[in-house]
Amino acid sequence: MKDKILLVTGAAGFIGANFVKYILSKYVGVKVIILDKLTYAGNIGTITNEIDGDKVVFIKGDIGNQELLDHIFNLYDIDYVVNFAAESHVDRSIENPQLFLQTNILGTQNLLDCTKKAWIKGKDKHGYPIYKEGKKYLQVSTDEVYGSLIKEFETPQTLDILDDDVKNIVKGRKDLKTYGKSFFKETNNLDPRSPYSASKTSADHIVIAYHETYHLPINITRCSNNYGPYHFPEKLIPLIIKNTLEGKSLPVYGKGDNVRDWLYVEDHAKAIDLVLQKGREGEVYNVGGYNEETNINIVKLIIRTIKELMETNPQYHTSLKTDLNQINDSLITYVGDRLGHDMRYAIDPTKIVKELGWYPETPFEDGIRKTVIWYLENQEWVESVVSGDYQKYYDQMYLNR
Repeated sequence: MKDKILLVTGAAGFIGANFVKYILSKYVGVKVIILDKLTYAGNIGTITNEIDGDKVVFIKGDIGNQELLDHIFNLYDIDYVVNFAAESHVDRSIENPQLFLQTNILGTQNLLDCTKKAWIKGKDKHGYPIYKEGKKYLQVSTDEVYGSLIKEFETPQTLDILDDDVKNIVKGRKDLKTYGKSFFKETNNLDPRSPYSASKTSADHIVIAYHETYHLPINITRCSNNYGPYHFPEKLIPLIIKNTLEGKSLPVYGKGDNVRDWLYVEDHAKAIDLVLQKGREGEVYNVGGYNEETNINIVKLIIRTIKELMETNPQYHTSLKTDLNQINDSLITYVGDRLGHDMRYAIDPTKIVKELGWYPETPFEDGIRKTVIWYLENQEWVESVVSGDYQKYYDQMYLNR
């Protein structure tokens, strides 16, 4: 990636910011142009240390703004476009579906159009565009486009992986488990269930259409649930960390038995890097690590982890806003379930493992511990993103259910 120029949209958000930090730490000579609208989940403070006006340039703006995108492509010879820009919270999509359609569908289409226009250098004998060498557009998508899997086992069963290459993905891990027999594959039909996932599915279809119709060089990655540093505290893991430290109730939808496949955010960044450089043009790659867990078990793991860290590391007590004895499972409060709540997500990562040699390096419990420690040591960041608007939204979503 030496000497490449990247346009990274939505890079003030959780995954985008972690991707930029990873790329800058790995490569010398890379230049990053960040375009972010700075909505509720975008925090420029997350990437302030990276922005220097030279190697990393920040531009506040919307991917739906054609004039701005044309200006950016005229200023910089962009090699890679990585589109993280999206409204991404399912609960918010239930409250305001139209916003998700505007950003995730129309915004993506506009970004594709401006990218295509900037990279075309001619046409072939059949009339298809010919593009400048070394260019690629990568759409960061989600496993939620596949819909919901059946949760076949209430008690998780042993997960057996037969392929020797794929076994690398779980090397060194013990007690592999699954809650079902089926997994999301790239060949699955797309079957979204929420306004959010429907908007991301539509965006994926548009990206593929630009490849088929205009031969635009693209890839799509579909990841499982991410967690790690800089996660906005409305999502499950950072919300539970924050509320536990404050001694507040821990809202869990329904019975807490919904299953998600979890991926440490830096492992996801490594996957995107590989797909950008080595992914076959036009292909979709699922990114997941066989880390299935129920929401209630995650909440209990976070409680145990915080309790243990507080008991063994007194320096973390400055982050504690409640009595240490209050940190226990009694904080858990079950709230009314989300409308249309998908029961189980689980990704089959065979394709990206066998084609590109990717595998996640962070076992789930290790990743949770790293994440909790990061939040304990970065309370100033948490305070900076928890605004009055966030509190109003939090009350609306959880206190009256």
